[in-house]
Amino acid sequence: MRFAKKLENLMKDLEISQTKLSNLTNIGKSSISQYLSGKNEPTEERKKQIALALGVQEDYFNDFDITATIQENSVVNVPILLIAKLMGKSKEWVAQGLQDGVFPWGYAVKLKQWSYFVSSAKFTEYTGIEIPFNQIGQKEG
Repeated sequence: MRFAKKLENLMKDLEISQTKLSNLTNIGKSSISQYLSGKNEPTEERKKQIALALGVQEDYFNDFDITATIQENSVVNVPILLIAKLMGKSKEWVAQGLQDGVFPWGYAVKLKQWSYFVSSAKFTEYTGIEIPFNQIGQKEG
């Protein structure tokens, strides 16, 4: 997300006007306006100054790589549909086992609805079934 949009969203969330941000940072209101319009972008030091003045971490406005990689030996939450397929069971069967706490490789938590966590490492350790990591992240049906 571009700096201008991130700043706009943050100011909106915090209900802070351009004038207020100018007062907090000692940056001219015209500069704030240009940042918000996308006409100009502040230096890294000034981005840090704005972030800290707004109470967020100093690297808040930095761009981050949103792609994730799975490192060998890392623990990954495996979707219960994939677990069911690997075990030759129904999704409901796996969900019920997690809810009942009978599987040592995962658990279920209920707030408004059930949420599940299945540890890839523990699942393989207990069942001997390898997780095909290329299938993690596919939509559950």
